[in-house]
Amino acid sequence: MKDKILEKSTELFITLGFKSVTMDEIANCTGVSKKTIYKYFKNKTELVDAVTHHMFDTISCGIDKICDSKMSPIDELFSIKRLVMEHLKDEKSSPQYQLQKYYPKIFSSLKKKQFEMMQGCVIDNLKSGIETGVYRNNIDLEFTSRIYFIGLTGIKDKDFFPLNNYSMKTLMNIYLEYHLRGICTEKGIYQLENELKKNL
Repeated sequence: MKDKILEKSTELFITLGFKSVTMDEIANCTGVSKKTIYKYFKNKTELVDAVTHHMFDTISCGIDKICDSKMSPIDELFSIKRLVMEHLKDEKSSPQYQLQKYYPKIFSSLKKKQFEMMQGCVIDNLKSGIETGVYRNNIDLEFTSRIYFIGLTGIKDKDFFPLNNYSMKTLMNIYLEYHLRGICTEKGIYQLENELKKNL
């Protein structure tokens, strides 16, 4: 039952936003009483915390599987982008913005975990790209991995990128191309162009 509540809550929060969804709506959509929900989560904040970390663990597990498959570095980044988009469903409600505004402690904790997980993943991707000749060999690994993370979180700020003007899918596509064009060799640009054609 706890897993069912988590799954339905995740779906509602991603679709409608963390602030917008009430415990009554979660109970109605899950087909249980609020009393049942409170048996597992003492309040909405605890449920939001559980949902965000559940999503983080699910996406992290998927990213680990992609990284373990040892595909080319450029293909790896596009595969990770597709995985994230599948789970976030284009973020029409800007859940990150609502999380940051209404649940700042949860947001801060989650962002720290995301950074720690992504830092290692991105640095490994950069090293692999340099070794295979698709990324320039003079890249500052630490700086590039950090600026990549800041950019990925920054494009989710709806004050700068209003959802009326940019869908999350569009932003992710533009940002990934922007990142890769800055670090790719001629060989890498060729692979990137092919990948972009496939994504049209």
